[in-house]
Amino acid sequence: MTGLASKPTDRSPAETPVESPVETPDPADVSTQGSGVKVSVIVPVYNPGPYLEDCINSLLRQSLPSTEFEAIFVDDGSTDDSPARLDALSAAHPHLRVIHQENSGWSGKPRNVGIAHARGEYVFFVDNDDWLGDEALERMYAFAKENGSDVVVGKMAGKGRGVPRELFRKTYPHATLSDAPLIDSLTPHKMFRKEFLDEHGLRFPEGRRRLEDHVFVTAAYFAARTVSVLSDYVCYYHVRRDDASNAGFQRLEHKEYFANLREALDIVEANTEPGPLRDRLYRRWFRQEMLERLRGRRLLHAPDEDRRALLEEIRLVCSERFGPGVAAGLPAAQRIIGSLAMAGRLDALVQFAEWEERIRTHARLDDLGWHGGTLRLAVTAELRANSAPMTFTHRGDRDLLLPPLPAEALEGVAEDDLDTTDRLPMARLDVILRARGNAAEFFVPVAYSGVRKAVDESATAAAAGPSSGELDEQFRLILQGEAEIDVSTVAGSGALASGVWDVTVRLSGFGWAKDTRLGAVRATKATENCVPAILGDPPRIITPHWTNHANLSLDVGDHAITPGLELLVKSRPVVAGTPPEATLTIPLRAVVAEPRSDAAIRLVHDGSGKVAELNAELAPAVTDGTAHSELCAPLIEQLDPGRYSVAVRLFRPGASTASRGTKKKKAKNRVADADGFISLPATLTVPTRSRPPVVDVLTRSGPDETFDATAAAPPPVRDRLARRGRRLARRIRRRLVRRPVRQR
Repeated sequence: MTGLASKPTDRSPAETPVESPVETPDPADVSTQGSGVKVSVIVPVYNPGPYLEDCINSLLRQSLPSTEFEAIFVDDGSTDDSPARLDALSAAHPHLRVIHQENSGWSGKPRNVGIAHARGEYVFFVDNDDWLGDEALERMYAFAKENGSDVVVGKMAGKGRGVPRELFRKTYPHATLSDAPLIDSLTPHKMFRKEFLDEHGLRFPEGRRRLEDHVFVTAAYFAARTVSVLSDYVCYYHVRRDDASNAGFQRLEHKEYFANLREALDIVEANTEPGPLRDRLYRRWFRQEMLERLRGRRLLHAPDEDRRALLEEIRLVCSERFGPGVAAGLPAAQRIIGSLAMAGRLDALVQFAEWEERIRTHARLDDLGWHGGTLRLAVTAELRANSAPMTFTHRGDRDLLLPPLPAEALEGVAEDDLDTTDRLPMARLDVILRARGNAAEFFVPVAYSGVRKAVDESATAAAAGPSSGELDEQFRLILQGEAEIDVSTVAGSGALASGVWDVTVRLSGFGWAKDTRLGAVRATKATENCVPAILGDPPRIITPHWTNHANLSLDVGDHAITPGLELLVKSRPVVAGTPPEATLTIPLRAVVAEPRSDAAIRLVHDGSGKVAELNAELAPAVTDGTAHSELCAPLIEQLDPGRYSVAVRLFRPGASTASRGTKKKKAKNRVADADGFISLPATLTVPTRSRPPVVDVLTRSGPDETFDATAAAPPPVRDRLARRGRRLARRIRRRLVRRPVRQR
């Protein structure tokens, strides 16, 4: 395959990139043999400001020894403090190199300069506002060597930015464009074998332009003998800046953008024959770069003149390059958009966008519970629009998507484009764990099925077409499933990292993939069964809990806000007997698989601060048919009279199992102290006379107990405002009555 040079374009002098003063070495002069450098990380830099620090710190944290990788920062004429920061960094860390050049206008030339100076066996492209997982280079290099890979795609997580999801559902030692959704990942943030790039002359198009990464990566996919996808560890964190100044978010110049897009299509055309594979690959650009810009919020928020210019360019590219097989493989919603677009019907596209912008996933948590060391969730979900269930229409032998739009909006859209018969059985229910700190995602195994539920007869009759000849049947599609969360395996090659993981439900199919948090809508038994568990070796406490918005999150470790209240049950702690032969028993909501003898209870005297630490056993227990645990400790010490605060240790802290790719929490956010004790809202009182101690606890009402909202509560704000308005109205009426009437 020939090299990828940038095509000549007409530019004004101001737009023409200034040539770099950096002398680019001949690839033959930069030998990777015997250098000992396994990976060269290439980072184009242009005015990143403080965002550069996360990138730098992630490189300094790499588990791959600093003697085995290098980072090449190519400063593309930055005008902020970045050049000085990089020079100081390079002086302190010899494996971090800096190249300064005059501004070239975009990322293509800095990356090419980095390739030319790279000494590593592999090169990895990183943007200056993104960062790497701490084990990314070590894992990806080992995976590349294991599989003889020319290209390695590491799992990505998006912080405010979209990243491929289906591609990272599983690991592919050997992936191709035919058997894996590789075409969904066209950003350059991958690892490439250096000799492979040189052999095929693969370089980025240069100058100020768009989609240079699409051109480079697409060509690499076709040229590679082996492409591998590593999905069991988050290697790359793709970050959106708070000021949204990432290069990819800059305003589009439509003609230039789609001229660059055609270059990527040229590579597909040159490497495929007409047929299903070419159509499927083309479909990626049709779907992502065209139809997604003509739907939902992106279309509604665009200025009218931009909408029209965008639509005309899309129609032009489609008429030039795409046959009917490209759109035919799309789900109904996208086929409808494509049909309206090719007809030039912008007003109808806006109406469709207004409707689909209100589509949401509605999910109910029916139950949850610990079974065999896993947390199982029973979930029911469906798509809703305007809070009403989305309905489909069965007409003849077809299932149709008929959006509730004016008849003229869908005029001319063929029934084939409304057909969802083949797609309905492909609807998918996913449960996803998303790390609150760094947005890492992992799919949870889910067994699910779809249920068609008929709507009432009046709605069915209303849906009948005027010339259908028979009543159409309207129905809802409801997905029901059971998810199984095993914190020891859900992260692929290891246990789930310590921290808070939010539980999300995704419903995909028919042209939408909609996420929603799980838990705000739930059955009472789900609330009752939401209890902590102690799992693993070394042990960790896993606490499912409800957030401030009533959603379900999973606390792995000790990050919950109120663990004491989460641990206590309604049954009160009791002291049986009189010291030194008394036993303190504290019922806890946590479930445990077998008795543990490394637990403890700590009592701290409120007055003197004297500490008594009691060895305890944590054992399974059942009360009123509900499983929980009991913490039992003999009060063998003679306790001074007074009040004692109570803290418990459920197990002796072991070595941390937190992933090095996860940012560590500050100590102040941890709820257990250094010895693993968690404070309970409980007080032990030891009387002065020979009486048994008693325990007082702070309790809260259960989910089904009546909450009297009127008891001594201040009136709502709207009520106070209403009273003020009535008083003001009375004053005005009085003044009007007192005012003398003028004689005409």
